[in-house]
Amino acid sequence: MAEQVRDFSELKSKLIKAPEPAVEAEAEAVDTDENQSNIDKQGRAYATGKRKDAVARVWVKPGPGRIIVNGKEETVYFARPVLRMILRQPLVASARDGQFDVVCTVSGGGLSGQAGAVRHGISKALLAYEPGLRPVLKQGGFLTRDSRTVERKKYGRPKARRSFQFSKR
Repeated sequence: MAEQVRDFSELKSKLIKAPEPAVEAEAEAVDTDENQSNIDKQGRAYATGKRKDAVARVWVKPGPGRIIVNGKEETVYFARPVLRMILRQPLVASARDGQFDVVCTVSGGGLSGQAGAVRHGISKALLAYEPGLRPVLKQGGFLTRDSRTVERKKYGRPKARRSFQFSKR
């Protein structure tokens, strides 16, 4: 079972030789997982995006570049141009605007939070479809979930921090 080791040089040589194949095998497995795209049978990549209280489920597939949010076109659902610009930021940054169709369902929060959630979801879905886009999306900050949310209301106060007007009388 256990081999006898007489000095530290033998021990060192045995320890260095044994783990090398396992480490190389793990590194190869990690490389293949990172560079492999995550596409389902219909040719879509899926991701979930979040911002404030909004949660977006996003599917990305090759197509003419239509974005459908909750069954409506993006121009109908997000009427403000700023929100539509926020949606397209990851596609424009990765030079994939007009190459992918995006279908998403969003719930919770307001329109601004929903637009941010869809942007986050599109970024993650693009990454699942093409893992090589990670440096571009990471540099733009599209993969980071913005964790800022509304502060909760405290008891004895009208809002989170606002207090009732003070009167000396």
